[in-house]
Amino acid sequence: MEACASAHHWGREALAVGHEVRLVPARYVKPFVKLHKSDVVDAEAITEAAMRPSMRFVPVKTPEQQAQAMLFRTRELFVRQRTQLINSLRGYLAEFGIVLRLRIRNVDTLKRKVGEQAHKLPDEAKRLAERLLAQIETISAEVEGLDHSIKLHAKTSEETRLMQTMPGVGPMSAIAVSAFCPPAKNFRTGRDFAAWLGLVPRQHSTGGKERLGRITKMGQKDVRRLLIIGAMSVINSIERSSVPTVGVTPTGSAG
Repeated sequence: MEACASAHHWGREALAVGHEVRLVPARYVKPFVKLHKSDVVDAEAITEAAMRPSMRFVPVKTPEQQAQAMLFRTRELFVRQRTQLINSLRGYLAEFGIVLRLRIRNVDTLKRKVGEQAHKLPDEAKRLAERLLAQIETISAEVEGLDHSIKLHAKTSEETRLMQTMPGVGPMSAIAVSAFCPPAKNFRTGRDFAAWLGLVPRQHSTGGKERLGRITKMGQKDVRRLLIIGAMSVINSIERSSVPTVGVTPTGSAG
């Protein structure tokens, strides 16, 4: 089957009655679609793609994995909605000469800053600002609740607990890897996993000449983003904690 909406559900249903299920990524099916799109043409393309000896397949996810993915996606959605509300509030208030600094993530701080200059607003604008602030506060509470749920879920699995022992990997990254990535046994080395994530240079090589470009970014973007953020935090912490030795003589005086 094509790995599209509800494919994992029907894959589990087929597995339950003894079938062997192979989910083909949609991007690998597309080159085999002939002329116009129809159910018959799609079925033929899926069959043609699945018969290729070098075809790669998507493993069927368990209900627990899909629940973890839903938890992660819901949090991401709420964070985006909160950002949209804060940006809208900042834009509206700027029309009245009230400029709020960027990156005010604490709701109480945001409410205090708006309250200090609320006298500049007409009554209708003041009421609307209060409604936006109330909505921001509600979504912030939901995000905090989801963060707590993610931390609890990250403790329930031996795999996620083991991943959190690595520097730069926290509950969010562990849940994302568990929900979105294939089993680790599918990869021979860490390099293969990095290539699956898209952390390899884009190739446009021909005639024996290798032309490498930027990273492809073809893999799972959420996991890639979280792992890069974690790696950068580890590098920054090492740089902050390391003692500079350049230009220092053995006696300890500057050279």
